[in-house]
Amino acid sequence: MLLTLAAVCRAVEHVTLRNGFELDCARREVAGDKVRLYFAANGTGVASETNFLEVPADAVVRVEQIADVPRVMAAPAVTKIAKTSTSLPAEPTKAEMHEMLAHAGTAHNIDADLLASVVRAESGGHVRAVSHAGAQGLMQLMPGTASELGVQDTFRADQNIAGGTAYLDGLLVRYHDNIALALAAYNAGPKAVDRYHGVPPYAETRAYVARVIREFNRLKQTALVARAR
Repeated sequence: MLLTLAAVCRAVEHVTLRNGFELDCARREVAGDKVRLYFAANGTGVASETNFLEVPADAVVRVEQIADVPRVMAAPAVTKIAKTSTSLPAEPTKAEMHEMLAHAGTAHNIDADLLASVVRAESGGHVRAVSHAGAQGLMQLMPGTASELGVQDTFRADQNIAGGTAYLDGLLVRYHDNIALALAAYNAGPKAVDRYHGVPPYAETRAYVARVIREFNRLKQTALVARAR
């Protein structure tokens, strides 16, 4: 099953799932004991035939009609890039990044494509990225969290990825491998997820979860096409 939770530009229904995740879709389609939730194509209110989430019918607990309101997906919360100096490592090559993500994924039994999707959403792949709140590096670790995870230099790609992966692993364990909840906790914190018993009703967090899963889906689809050639 593809985890295609994409950003919605002009949605017509607000759907709440049993796991607490809420999303907007342009169309629903029942197929036996499954329901396909289709998302709008970018810049339109028309459902995309290739962008959907398929879930068990009993996973849908509530559907609400909503007005056509344009929604804009939030960009990564990176506000600046730390200035280059001799003390800061260079950006890793694509091959080096892939190797580090694969190594971290193997160590924690997490799909490397999911880690790559988090990196893209968090920092755009910039090792020296710094957010308004002070989160740093590829997986945007706060200094305190980084210290707890044993990360000595948040701007070193290998250390940042190792720390961020360990943190995500802990969240996946906490939420019983529910990717949406783990990602929401990575973005908004576990306390927010626990407080709302699901993905918090924060526009930024919902957009973040959708963005990561959409990128994860894109990577998987690209790999499938490549293998088919």
